[in-house]
Amino acid sequence: MAWTCSKCTFINPSSQKSTCQICLSTKSSSSSPSLSFSPSSSSSPSPSKPKWSCKSCTFLNPYQNSSCEICGTRASALLLSSLEEDDDDLHSSVGNVFYPLQPCKRKIRDDPVEVKDDCIASDVLRGVKSANKAALVSDETYSGKDFATWKILSYNVWFREDLEMHKRMKALGDLIQLHSPDLICFQEVTPNIYDIFQQSRWWKAYSCSVSNEMAFTRPYFCMQLSKLPVKAYSCIPFINSAMGRELCVAEVEVKKGMPLIVATSHLESPCPAPPKWDQMYSKERVDQAKEALDILKKNPNAIFCGDMNWNDKSDGQFPLPDGWTDAWAQLKPGENGWTYDTKSNKMLTGNRTLQKRLDRFVCNLHDFKISGIEMIGMEAIQGLSYCKEKKVKKEVQKLVLPVLPSDHYGLVLTICPQ
Repeated sequence: MAWTCSKCTFINPSSQKSTCQICLSTKSSSSSPSLSFSPSSSSSPSPSKPKWSCKSCTFLNPYQNSSCEICGTRASALLLSSLEEDDDDLHSSVGNVFYPLQPCKRKIRDDPVEVKDDCIASDVLRGVKSANKAALVSDETYSGKDFATWKILSYNVWFREDLEMHKRMKALGDLIQLHSPDLICFQEVTPNIYDIFQQSRWWKAYSCSVSNEMAFTRPYFCMQLSKLPVKAYSCIPFINSAMGRELCVAEVEVKKGMPLIVATSHLESPCPAPPKWDQMYSKERVDQAKEALDILKKNPNAIFCGDMNWNDKSDGQFPLPDGWTDAWAQLKPGENGWTYDTKSNKMLTGNRTLQKRLDRFVCNLHDFKISGIEMIGMEAIQGLSYCKEKKVKKEVQKLVLPVLPSDHYGLVLTICPQ
């Protein structure tokens, strides 16, 4: 039977017998009392609390559970919406964004997913030789040519696989071809998303930090891709992570004598969930940011980007050491920079208002300077929609909403020589 880890709230499959796939906590120490599989558990909710019947096995589940204790089936959006309305203990930052989405049967267009057969395999931790090999098959080689600017893309691709994953990843690939970044830093890549990327036309222009073997052993991960020659890829696990989070580092040579370190991460995520709804992991997130910058600060040219999950109200100001700068704050001081915005991202309509600058670029550069930063992926995918149920004033409404490449927007940083 599926079981839920109380530390990171990940619902583990029955095949995962003893440790959580995400944070590696043992099942005995991480199983939440309110999510126990014993219906007679002494920690079960009060009988006065409502229960919901699983549509697959009919088991009556405690009201806190978003998934069935017996078979792991998720509750419908309607049920969860009802529970949200009835429960006064929900954390104020928790919205329907944490709840499941329903694929829409009504589609304006249902084209088959285009799959390319001109892909190449990637090897784990590629070095200079394999990076140069990747450049040879690229339309844009780096054979000694001096470029005026270089682009770095950071994008949380959203690991939700039940909401038009193939078409979302194709749209994301179109953005890659449009902006042609020299380096890419992805977060929340799943094995299935990795497989889609490998079969895309743009993939062959890059070397990759993640091998096939590595990609299919983890539920999701960060990944780096580079058109530039790569001296080394490496991953450094954070000391305090309960979710298996790490710092991924690419050491590249932009020009001779001008090394550049580009690092990415997906810092500890807030996980409001039963039974307390207050697992925000702010301290862990702040410590991870400090640890990452402490590792990177010895390099003359370093860029740290990714999904920082940063909340300025609870986490405070991002802990930038002397010499480091926040690219968005520097170049666009009058703009909010929300990369997660339930108002502007119409795919998230119906969720509680949540507007955060979760994704960031922070830089410490001596041989380069920041010349531009832009937000991408803000447009809906043409001709694609999905359905979502939302309870409003005791009435259920079915919303037909657009689909965007991700629940996050992406960021493209441009640098040039000093």
